[in-house]
Amino acid sequence: MQTHNTRGIALVGFDADDTLWRSQDYFDDAQARFERIVSAYVDLADVGERLYAVEKRNIAFFGYGVKGMALSMVEAAVEITDARISAQDLHRIVGLAKELLRHPVELLDGVRGAVEAVAENHPVVLITKGDLFHQEQKVRDSGLADLFRRIEIVSEKDASTYARLFEEFDVTPKRFLMVGNSLRSDIAPVLELGGWGVHVPYHTTWAHEAEAELRHGGERMRAIAGISELPQALRELDAIARHAD
Repeated sequence: MQTHNTRGIALVGFDADDTLWRSQDYFDDAQARFERIVSAYVDLADVGERLYAVEKRNIAFFGYGVKGMALSMVEAAVEITDARISAQDLHRIVGLAKELLRHPVELLDGVRGAVEAVAENHPVVLITKGDLFHQEQKVRDSGLADLFRRIEIVSEKDASTYARLFEEFDVTPKRFLMVGNSLRSDIAPVLELGGWGVHVPYHTTWAHEAEAELRHGGERMRAIAGISELPQALRELDAIARHAD
């Protein structure tokens, strides 16, 4: 994919979950229901923390997304209850995952207008991680697919993944800007490589995505309160990038 800007930011990437549409709300609800199921067997205040510990160690095996969470919930339920949990309640936990896979795609306020505004002056791509089938379905149902030059669904969003994508996109890091709600996955690795970022915090974030430290390039990032502020933030960073050239 070729980009035509010879100066400044030449390509803008967007995260999907909790940047373009709601996602974590549904996961939070599923976890709360999981905790209620397990709490019928044990009187513990840290059920959520113990679930996260299982999820974190399972990322290397199951990756991200609903199916990985479902397997982790089953494993955690057995561990936390010392295998006393009933088959019926395990079935209820699997049902939570199925509900997650069926939840509607609800765009956040102002998303389509903001993406269209950016796309008027910059080619845009979508970069998301998670379960392939589920992410494909959400992109399809969002009604936004036509706005993006490319849609990439990856297993991880780290510096090595972005470096590979930059080669495929035929763009250097200093010509790329990433928009997303996660400092860990969307912003920090891009800044580390020399790129630019716009952080759009969401009101709730999975604990794993909240574990982030910006050690590089903070001057190449803007934090905005909502997606409607993106075009202005992009103009500011693009001006800085052009001046740096």
